[in-house]
Amino acid sequence: MLDIALKLLKEMTKHSYKAYIVGGFVRDHVLGIESNDIDITTNATPKEIKELFEDSCLPNDDYGSVIVLKKGVRFDITTFREEKDYEDHRKPGVIQYIDDLYPDLLRRDFVINTLCMDDNGNIIDYLGAQEDIDKGIIRTVGDARNKFTEDSLRILRAIRFATILDFELSEEVIEAIRETKEFVKDLSYTRKKEELDKIFNSPNRDKGIQLLLDFKLDEELELYNLDKVLGLDVASSIDIWSVLDVSPKYPFHKSELELKNNIHKAMDLNNLDPMALYTYGLYVNSCAGRMKGLDVKNITERYINLPIHSKEEVDISAETIMRLLDKEPGKYLKDIYDDVLREILYSRL
Repeated sequence: MLDIALKLLKEMTKHSYKAYIVGGFVRDHVLGIESNDIDITTNATPKEIKELFEDSCLPNDDYGSVIVLKKGVRFDITTFREEKDYEDHRKPGVIQYIDDLYPDLLRRDFVINTLCMDDNGNIIDYLGAQEDIDKGIIRTVGDARNKFTEDSLRILRAIRFATILDFELSEEVIEAIRETKEFVKDLSYTRKKEELDKIFNSPNRDKGIQLLLDFKLDEELELYNLDKVLGLDVASSIDIWSVLDVSPKYPFHKSELELKNNIHKAMDLNNLDPMALYTYGLYVNSCAGRMKGLDVKNITERYINLPIHSKEEVDISAETIMRLLDKEPGKYLKDIYDDVLREILYSRL
């Protein structure tokens, strides 16, 4: 993947443009972490990038970012720029394209995300990112309070990086989060959920959850009962969401919502019980049981040994019941069928 990116850079420099891999990919490369997200920054304008690469699209002219596909790999290529006059603690009101890398780095969020790589694979470090990485510390580029006031998503990103990288927040960042935390209310619920999912999915999630609690961001984010998920053995973020009481404005896909609700219900059940296993299935009961400290292997064995796993396996039909009882269709059919199902599951029939 890096080879493809370097070839793309060479193609741009061959046409006299400046171009560098920037941000998270370079940071992770230095840390020895595999990453599939490559951002490129350049002095080429979006129009010039589109003229250079046929397989490209321009999602937003004002943002100055072009998506380019090379050998199945997606690259986000962004023009050097300065940003001013932020609106709603999120988006810059003015974007001005520039020709120099250094001032483009100054508008970025954290020092660790300012590392660049040129087309020869050389690391460029103007702001001391390598030193911060070596120390395991997260500092903002410039005044922390200003950075969080401009874009409050950076507050959640700071906690996310501290979580997944197991880094510490600088004293200035800690103080700035305390002073500006109320601004996260202005974020869309979609962006809030995206960052929280990354925190919740991290093996180091307890660190991020504790930071959210320490800063009282659970209140600003409308995450209730967040302290209850500390120390839980979870398989994914959806397990955590199933325990929390959250604002209904958080966006969940239909499948996510169904899974979240089922795990929430299964938390109140005996996950070794045949009816619970049959009703909610192996995955849901395993998630609920794991969070309650049950042996997932035991749950799996109990599920495998159920007499039936679906109603299609019950060898009786509504027509047969009506014939045996000599009755017309009615609610009694469901009652009888449910009773038959239960008796089979408990090995009494």
